[in-house]
Amino acid sequence: MDIHFLGTAAAEGFPAMFCRCGYCLTARRLGGPNIRTRSSVILDGVLKIDFPPDTLHHVLRDGIDLGLVKDLFVTHTHLDHLRAEDLEMRLSVFAHGLDYPLQVYGHDAVIRKCRDAVGRPDEQRLILNRIVPFETVDTGTAKVTALPANHDPDETCLLYCIEKDGKRVFYGHDTGLLPEETWEWLERTTVDLAILDCTNGNLPYTGGHLNIEAVIEIRDRLRTNGVLHDGSRVVATHFSHNIGLLHDDLTAIFDQEQIIVAYDGLILSI
Repeated sequence: MDIHFLGTAAAEGFPAMFCRCGYCLTARRLGGPNIRTRSSVILDGVLKIDFPPDTLHHVLRDGIDLGLVKDLFVTHTHLDHLRAEDLEMRLSVFAHGLDYPLQVYGHDAVIRKCRDAVGRPDEQRLILNRIVPFETVDTGTAKVTALPANHDPDETCLLYCIEKDGKRVFYGHDTGLLPEETWEWLERTTVDLAILDCTNGNLPYTGGHLNIEAVIEIRDRLRTNGVLHDGSRVVATHFSHNIGLLHDDLTAIFDQEQIIVAYDGLILSI
């Protein structure tokens, strides 16, 4: 399974859209992995998680054929994870040569936001599917289980465990420390790759996102309880410019823990 990191920043991007702080100015000057867009991944070119406002940029930058994506799983409705209005671009007046509908999965608020944006879409192009925590969806190529996140108290935010070709990926953001019911589910399985929120960097833990200390704490519990095996890898992503850590600063910290720092365009094979 190939996991392609399309975006690895928090909501404001890095450098942030309007910001002129020293870290954003330095990131603009250095470029490369210091330039981070809003978060999303795509697995084997056909299964996508989240649909941020930078999706068109990802398509153009990385040569993504979005028409090949069959399944889109959305974590929650925050603006950096769901630009629902752009789903209209898959309808017949805008897109041609498509052989199957895009299946969109999310909890109540996600489906409502998509419906508000595109109405009742042509089911030859777009199908909206409401899912609930602990529901497993068999897409035909993967099995995806929705797990509760600890992110926004006003919305049911989801994390995902994706099983494909005998491998499992835990997609663990946006979230603070994981709910115990999520731990109970995870501790009955193993994962080959855990992708974790690190929005707060070295800043204090705030509850709805993780920091470096919390990422290491979760990694350690996953390892202690057998969720991670000897060959498993852990990735930190979803970084805010407010942490004041550029890519090399993050790798200097996480290399000591054998945790991979994601960057836009990174492709991992498991």
